[in-house]
Amino acid sequence: MGSGGVKDVGSKADLDDALRGAAPVIVHFWASWCAASKQMDQVFAHLAADFPHALFFRVEAEEQPEISEAYAVSAVPYFVFCKDGRTIDTLEGADPSSLANKVAKVASDSFAGSASPATSLEMADAPTETMKKLPEENGSSHNESPSSDLSDALRMRLQQLVNSHPVFLFMKGNPEQPKCRFSRTVVNILKDEGVEFGSFNILMDDEVREGMKKFSNWPTFPQLFCKGELVGGCDIAVAMHENGELKDLFREHGVPVISKETKVVDSTKTLSSDATVQERSEELSDSTGLDAALSSRLRVLINSSPVMVFMKGKPDEPKCGFSRKIIEILQQEKVAFDSFDILSDDEVRQGLKIFSNFPSYPQLYMGGELIGGSDIALEMHKSGELKKTLAEKGIISEVTPEDRLKNLITSSPVMLFMKGTPDAPRCGFSSKVVDALKKEGIDFGSFDILSNEEVRQGLKTYSNWPTYPQLYYKGELIGGCDIVLELQNSGELKSTLSE
Repeated sequence: MGSGGVKDVGSKADLDDALRGAAPVIVHFWASWCAASKQMDQVFAHLAADFPHALFFRVEAEEQPEISEAYAVSAVPYFVFCKDGRTIDTLEGADPSSLANKVAKVASDSFAGSASPATSLEMADAPTETMKKLPEENGSSHNESPSSDLSDALRMRLQQLVNSHPVFLFMKGNPEQPKCRFSRTVVNILKDEGVEFGSFNILMDDEVREGMKKFSNWPTFPQLFCKGELVGGCDIAVAMHENGELKDLFREHGVPVISKETKVVDSTKTLSSDATVQERSEELSDSTGLDAALSSRLRVLINSSPVMVFMKGKPDEPKCGFSRKIIEILQQEKVAFDSFDILSDDEVRQGLKIFSNFPSYPQLYMGGELIGGSDIALEMHKSGELKKTLAEKGIISEVTPEDRLKNLITSSPVMLFMKGTPDAPRCGFSSKVVDALKKEGIDFGSFDILSNEEVRQGLKTYSNWPTYPQLYYKGELIGGCDIVLELQNSGELKSTLSE
């Protein structure tokens, strides 16, 4: 049984039985190793309490492959919304606002006579604040005891890291090579603010990675600190940057503004973020306990191909949705790769977790360096960082910024560059264009220009159009909000985007 009104699914038959009923069904696919799943699970539990007429279920994706396969789950967290025995909507990723909105819609549509609960509306309107308040509602606070089970040595080490610089960022990757778009966004914000900051790559030290979640009572990364105090994650950093509060915070704490050429200090000491797997394995050799023969074998396997995937199953027959997803990503990138089925060799399966200091599969390596799992690969693929990394390592030809913009523009017949996402627009003009497209029943792709400053600035020059949103059809610019609304009002929008 999950928390609150959430039930854990024991089998596909149990879920099928629930779907035959009249009540709407919402399913959360999660994984025990995924921090974002745990974060969203708290929101899910709140929503279950707010909508008692709907049924809320959890499915541990890797433990229930039959169900995961049936719903094409390839990343977690993943949500499926069902009504009248069929799937009517899905949501991938940790987006509390979109989850609350979608739950409210499917539940309200089924019970039109009941108003949407206030808690859920508040959650939809202010997801960041809701996530900040959840630990307090669950009986804990930042200053209470989540770190009480940390060893004194680890707590001291984490405190030293937090206090090592006036501004400090725990992130995935390093400032020069972020491994997720959320980390990249915060790095760009700090550079734009012109402050010097230190950083630590949590992918290189699982003890720090897991310890910081308890130390700060914050379940995800990146985590931004100022003068030893937690500021928050990506969403909070973006909001504070946009409304000027971050600049005020730095000023109040006496953090000097250096310049736009911000000095960055990488404080990852346990494992150098720029180290190759061979160097990393040598650094780990004293602590892993792996024998020399196994370490040598793993090193050979990792370096047997410029791009190497350790996965469950084979590329033409993946044994889990996460492995299938990473194969799809590499195929979309049109890059040659080799793979190793970790289900066929338990020594490799267990040994590589220790060798790489990465606890789950699949694991993607490029040029002998660990990139990460399916979630990191997906984030890098969407942002263009994966292609850039392949080019930097000489695996594929260098991609110019103009080529990247062309690829983005043509990635969907109708493509919208906007602030935020269609489910959670970050400006009124973007929201109006999304509403217009949805009202006309037009399928479209989108790109959040707030997530990538290079795309945001580059597209203005490429299109010779200074503002956002920007709508494209088959690679050609249609225009911004005013033009889209004019086309809608004249009845020409749908025909313009279907010629």
